Amino acid sequence: MHDTVTPEELEAMIKEKDPPLLLDVRRASDRENDPSMVPGAEWKDPEKVMEWGQELGSKEVVVYCARGGSVSRSVQERLRELQVNVRFVSGGLEAWKKLASR
Repeated sequence: MHDTVTPEELEAMIKEKDPPLLLDVRRASDRENDPSMVPGAEWKDPEKVMEWGQELGSKEVVVYCARGGSVSRSVQERLRELQVNVRFVSGGLEAWKKLASR
């Protein structure tokens, strides 16, 4: 399995009959500075990933942070420790917004 999905792949995934669980895992300060989100996403505090991660079950999960860097990778690593099927959006919310503005 790949670690990432492109914004274009995510766009197609969201339209599927059974889309993945989409989680915005930006730091609280990043979210406060830019409250926009990918449609259908739910915000989860990346600092508490080991608490909420245990509740995810077997559903496919896609996470994103501001730019698809260290926060997404860190959350992905922790979720994989919990046996969660997880990938992150390459380029994060910034890449999504560029796609959405086309």
